[in-house]
Amino acid sequence: MKKIKLNNIKQLVIDGKIRWTNHIIIRLLQRNINQKDIESAILNGEIIEEYENDYPYPSCLIYGINLKGEVLHVVCGLNKVELWIITAYYPDNIKWENDLKTRKEIK
Repeated sequence: MKKIKLNNIKQLVIDGKIRWTNHIIIRLLQRNINQKDIESAILNGEIIEEYENDYPYPSCLIYGINLKGEVLHVVCGLNKVELWIITAYYPDNIKWENDLKTRKEIK
């Protein structure tokens, strides 16, 4: 399977082809994240993990910066016509190295 292309993800955001499920809306409210923060993080972000065999669509973890300049992680899946936002969260140093891009190894 081919790798996920960040440019394809960004173009779906630019085109407004984003699927906001009830699940993600609830998570965003719980975590005080808004939809514009997600879009900003994706548009200035980079893919740090890929999950090519995810169901129902390949997905990835994007490291990006929200509108306030804070690091935000966004998990999204994509098909040929839209981007599915799966979850988003502010990473911490418990699970992530200081760069907030590298997972800490489980000891």
